[in-house]
Amino acid sequence: MKINPNTQLLHLTVAEYMELLKMIKSEEKVYVYGLKGLANILGCSRATASKIKSSGIIDEAIAQVGNVIVIDKFKVLELIAVKENEK
Repeated sequence: MKINPNTQLLHLTVAEYMELLKMIKSEEKVYVYGLKGLANILGCSRATASKIKSSGIIDEAIAQVGNVIVIDKFKVLELIAVKENEK
């Protein structure tokens, strides 16, 4: 369903409003922090998470400033899936 961006909120039906909410929620990013967070995503130890991070496979999903590591959860899973499909 395509909603005109110029439509006032009060003129939307309940179905249109719920669709907008779903679109907003699907765009939300989920971040985890540090090697512990990465290990939780991947279901591995911190040492293995560190090796994966150092390998460069998931560099696109990582932002690091000093010791602070911020990781986009869905991007990591996407990159790992792509790497697995290449094998």
